[in-house]
Amino acid sequence: MLSKISSAAISGIDANIIEVETNVETGFPDFELVGLVSVSIKEARERVQVAIRNSGISLKPMRITINLSPADIKKNGTGFDLPIALSLLSAYQLIGITPYSQNFLKTTLFTGELSLSGKINRINGILPIACAALEGGFKNIVVPMENLREASCVSGLTVYGAESLNGLIAYFNRKEASTGNEEIDNNLLEQKYGIKRAIPEEYCADGEISILHDFSEVAGQSAVKRAAEVAAAGMHNILLSGAPGSGKTMIARCIPYILPPLSFKESLEVSKIYSVCGEFPDNSSLITKRPFRNPHHTITATALTGGGTNPIPGEVSLADKGILFLDEFPEFSKQSIETLRVPLEERHVCINRLSGSFTFPADFMLVAAMNPCPCGNYPDRNLCKCSDHEIMRYQNKISRPILDRIDIYIRVSNPQFSELTDKDKKGRETTAQIRKRVIAARKIQLERFKNDGITCNSAMTVSMLDKYCPLGKTEQEIVKTAFENLKLTARSYHRLIKVSRTIADLDASENIKAEHIYEAISYHSTIDGNK
Repeated sequence: MLSKISSAAISGIDANIIEVETNVETGFPDFELVGLVSVSIKEARERVQVAIRNSGISLKPMRITINLSPADIKKNGTGFDLPIALSLLSAYQLIGITPYSQNFLKTTLFTGELSLSGKINRINGILPIACAALEGGFKNIVVPMENLREASCVSGLTVYGAESLNGLIAYFNRKEASTGNEEIDNNLLEQKYGIKRAIPEEYCADGEISILHDFSEVAGQSAVKRAAEVAAAGMHNILLSGAPGSGKTMIARCIPYILPPLSFKESLEVSKIYSVCGEFPDNSSLITKRPFRNPHHTITATALTGGGTNPIPGEVSLADKGILFLDEFPEFSKQSIETLRVPLEERHVCINRLSGSFTFPADFMLVAAMNPCPCGNYPDRNLCKCSDHEIMRYQNKISRPILDRIDIYIRVSNPQFSELTDKDKKGRETTAQIRKRVIAARKIQLERFKNDGITCNSAMTVSMLDKYCPLGKTEQEIVKTAFENLKLTARSYHRLIKVSRTIADLDASENIKAEHIYEAISYHSTIDGNK
């Protein structure tokens, strides 16, 4: 007897539909799993048989062959346990006997890990699997109960959460299915069969955020706050350089709270990444806050950009649509720093393995912080005890190609005593005030790029610069002088224009003016803060 059950295999941050085909026939008792399966799936042979026995069903010893099709796609993970079990039971004609059950099996995608008791455990990657089910034309999807809310954000699918294999078997073989009475009350469904039908949730952008780090708590540093505002408005990469204790980390931690809320499309992309990595928040449907990732400087290049035998996203992808904060930037390994070249430029990471090529999004805003020298006191020669060679070697840890990909360099000076002791915080802007300006500037950019497939100034191509950033004669002369004096490369020239465009957007100016270019030039200093 041959049976088919549909499931899905994770590939990158997407999923491919997989058909679980089971053939049961008389002959020497055997159990074969084929179809380019990993070790974890081969182990399903034991888990599935024990789970079925512990669900009160004894299978007659027969020759069993299970194929996961198509056979040219590598399958990993434990999410195939449930579909293998159901396909096996269907082949034995223990489920799917009634017309309703047969139709349900055909129009439903199944995924989940089985424990030996028959309990269905949660798995990673439910969100891309649910999206693949919708794109594949399925009407329903059955997932572990713990993954129910995660899958429920995909509209157009009826999502069921199941607690146990035994409950699913009872649901398929219930009397109502044979009489054609298909619909069951949600409460009865949960109480009797341990199955819950998800209630679709509307996407709600995180408009009002809980601010944990406020710019009003930062003493002084008005120029640095302005630079952070410009960076957030255009999603520009920024490097903060200053002495230890000057407030670099504190300012960096304030930046996420001035970023605009995620759109539904952005939220879905970010949520897929976190779902695949197993970092999806509990009791949550979609991630609505922009990510803020702060890896330690001992991180490996693979953990930073993604990879592994079965490639998974790294920190640059987990920071997608948000911020990647690299504190003590020169302390990261040379290899880790240099692997940032491609994601900073291309906004994605491509990882090639024998099993295939995987592309992960990496559209993040880099916020880096560093000391100007090993002791941190340069260029104050009264305090700095480092030799010129030590300073040069320390700063050269950040190569020119990486610096070329950073839009804003700003020196963070130590605040004055009077600024630290100002309890009234006079003249200090709050995060909420800055965020309003950033959101207003980003709305201008969304309207500008509505037909170009991008959302912010930092993503503009060279042809878009010609279209959206025309310069007057005076402005061209200013840029020409800066290009020659600062010895800019073509890339840094383009980034200078992009920053100028963002500053103009913050001023709600249609054209880039001289003052906007002068401010952008002021952010283009060397690592040590010298112009």
